[in-house]
Amino acid sequence: MKLSILTPLAVLAAAPTALGGPIAYGICQTGCNTVAVACYAAAGFTFGTVVAAAAAPAVIIGCNSALGTCSAACATVALFAPTP
Repeated sequence: MKLSILTPLAVLAAAPTALGGPIAYGICQTGCNTVAVACYAAAGFTFGTVVAAAAAPAVIIGCNSALGTCSAACATVALFAPTP
């Protein structure tokens, strides 16, 4: 009976730990999107309703550019952060 309890524990103890940060990445992306929504709201628009085109207002293009930069930073930093 003791062997049946120790076997799963030994397997779990020998398993490698995750070094990728999917939780950190999700939190980072949520922060980026929250800031983008606030940027759109400050400009008087609703995020997700403006077509990203050359005719879009300059402030919206700026919001989209900032969102892209933030998302890229999340992908390069947060995905490789250690996760406990």
